[in-house]
Amino acid sequence: MEILDSEWKEELELEGSAAAQVLTNISQDGVANFTNITFFPYYQHTMYVAASYILAYFFIFVLCMVGNILVCLIVLGNHRMRTVTNLFILNLAISDLLVGIFCIPTTLVDNLITGWPFSNSVCKISGFVQGVSVSSSVFTLVAIAVERFRYIVYPLQPKPTIPVAKAAIMLIWVLAVAFMCPTVMALTVEKVPHHYMVYDDDFNNTLPLYTCFEDFTNGKMRKVYTAVLFTHIYLLPLTFITLMYGSIGVKLYLSVVANRELQLNDRSVQVRCRRGGQQMVSQKKIRVIKMLIMVALVFLLSWLPLWTLLMMADYAGLKRDQLDLLTSYIFPFAHWLAFSNSSINPIIYGYYNENFKRGFQAVCKSRPFCLEITSSEHGHGEKLLICTGQNPIQTLRTMGTKTREVFQKAGYVKSQRL
Repeated sequence: MEILDSEWKEELELEGSAAAQVLTNISQDGVANFTNITFFPYYQHTMYVAASYILAYFFIFVLCMVGNILVCLIVLGNHRMRTVTNLFILNLAISDLLVGIFCIPTTLVDNLITGWPFSNSVCKISGFVQGVSVSSSVFTLVAIAVERFRYIVYPLQPKPTIPVAKAAIMLIWVLAVAFMCPTVMALTVEKVPHHYMVYDDDFNNTLPLYTCFEDFTNGKMRKVYTAVLFTHIYLLPLTFITLMYGSIGVKLYLSVVANRELQLNDRSVQVRCRRGGQQMVSQKKIRVIKMLIMVALVFLLSWLPLWTLLMMADYAGLKRDQLDLLTSYIFPFAHWLAFSNSSINPIIYGYYNENFKRGFQAVCKSRPFCLEITSSEHGHGEKLLICTGQNPIQTLRTMGTKTREVFQKAGYVKSQRL
């Protein structure tokens, strides 16, 4: 979507060497009427620059679609993976899939061709879906941070249940749609007067120039709306997430110190401390916290350049040549970096979480999908791998009754989850 200021009708900020011609119409009275018409090349960039854009966007598109589809299959296809945290991760994957389907292709074409090449409906849908998916992602990250905060900092309080997680996800999407309703109402496609695109340097083959922009009744409303979005779906949520994970980090540090002290004492002291609320935090839980912090950090860094450019375009008072540079080269890179966040998340899951990693390997190599199960007998935490056959979407429910009884008697009743 083009970034235009309130005076876009006077002059369009686009990249490329535009050839302005003066067309003279001579009336019967001999009076000359001069009309300024500006021509732009149909393609914004050279072949090499365009090829680099296509390869870069195609790369993150493939990663986004393949990785997030695998995440959805792994969580939906296995009951033991349907934990509260994994449901939120599933919601993140769905948001990322929306970005890959609706935003990456249209943004790429928009960066290659001068003006807006699609219909008014695509203009509204692309901007709306991008905003909703980003809002859903950041609100989901907040929900994950709150869930982990309650789980680690207040371990004795009731844990969020699956129904609560589903209700939270519904609320997340309602809030995301509510925040982006002004966008879908304001986005429109209009023809730019006296501006044309020249195809293949042939001035006999010209096309009218259209632009997709937010047409607010009051020109200042767009700036206010941009500031509201920046505050509510980027600055405040990520500040809150930072505070949550900061508290979790302090709790984990204190737990590690307490664990070292407990190792020097007898077992009865350990039992009394556990009953008093000092829970032993396993290395697997710490690894999960690291994974979730990495997801939030990558989101923050990926979207920071684009939000910075959006705020600069509205509030920095940039000149035309500076806006030309932004819309031609800086914005395409900022969009690519923001969209790449949707393709990085599955890689983070596979690196930090063994169950996701085995699920990816099972799908890619048609291997059995193995889950890591921890023994609860005597609190020793012994580990066992249970595999579910050649179909990676089969779950542990396929085990027979006798098999379940054997594992239950052995104490292998609780799976290691996020």
